[in-house]
Amino acid sequence: MKIRVFIADDHAVIRDGLRALLEPYFDVVGSAANGREAVRLISECSPAVAILDIAMPELNGIEATRLLRQKQSGVRVVILSMHCSSEHVFRAFEAGADGYLLKESASDEIVAAVRTTYAGRRYLCREIEALALSLGDKAQGTSPLASLSAREREVLQLVVEGRSSAEIGHLIYLSPKTVETYRSRLMKKLGIADLPALVRFAIEHGLTPPA
Repeated sequence: MKIRVFIADDHAVIRDGLRALLEPYFDVVGSAANGREAVRLISECSPAVAILDIAMPELNGIEATRLLRQKQSGVRVVILSMHCSSEHVFRAFEAGADGYLLKESASDEIVAAVRTTYAGRRYLCREIEALALSLGDKAQGTSPLASLSAREREVLQLVVEGRSSAEIGHLIYLSPKTVETYRSRLMKKLGIADLPALVRFAIEHGLTPPA
């Protein structure tokens, strides 16, 4: 039987390209355009390996990975990213990812990444293997996001995507007033006073894709 693979990326051309690379070797059982949809569909179609873009609307790949682990999903997760900093790599593996692959390397390494993670081994693309040596206690302190709870990170992403408190509350089952409380709290923790600065922060730290 072929390994069952799921693809999540907000760009249709990337999803189609990955599908074309993977289908000669694996069974691509589904795809999604945002992280929230990916978590739902992965629970339904039970792939063995999921390839998640790090910067997706509604829920980024790292937080989607964290939710999948909370659901005790046995799916192996390969994070697909444009970011090669130790902060992003550490955050991905801390959330429960099994592999980390730069988009520029995907065409050459995606098949190996799926096979390696399916076999239960960690996969790092060639360009960032050296960073693995630096991932340790010091890496945990490199991201301001460490000061935020998972719910605060979720609200942060939806706020910078321009959603109202009512819309956010509907998506994540909170009252608008509670959403406002989360928003105020996370901005205070980050030392950020306005929305433009919050948007820049979210993009820089891979929580949301650039406009």
